[in-house]
Amino acid sequence: MEAYLSFNGDAAEALAFYAKSLGGKILFSMTFGESPMGAETPADHKGKIMHATLEARGKQIMASDMPPGMPFEGYKGFSLSVQAKDLKEGEALFKALSEGGKVTMPYAATFWSPGFGMLEDKFGVPWMVNVAQQPA
Repeated sequence: MEAYLSFNGDAAEALAFYAKSLGGKILFSMTFGESPMGAETPADHKGKIMHATLEARGKQIMASDMPPGMPFEGYKGFSLSVQAKDLKEGEALFKALSEGGKVTMPYAATFWSPGFGMLEDKFGVPWMVNVAQQPA
């Protein structure tokens, strides 16, 4: 399973942020204007992302901006989760993803992990950063 995120006109900015924060790359990106429906797309929407794919950490996230006439209603009821190999990597991921966003649970040790934190990034997407518990 892969996540597909819809954005409020800032998908290109969000994907560039995720590529930088997660050490990934954008594999594919097409705007509404570049699509077969480009001629019928309103001028103010031609540069918005119709579909894009980001690969990072061996996983993919797909994304688009909301199509013309469809309202953006925010993000509810889920979090994207990223696993770190150790405390240092987890801390770096948490810091990068929370830049300009809101920390909802500070990165710290928990009973299940030596490092865990929750945040909403600057685009409003909820994230959890987790370090796997090391075997005893």
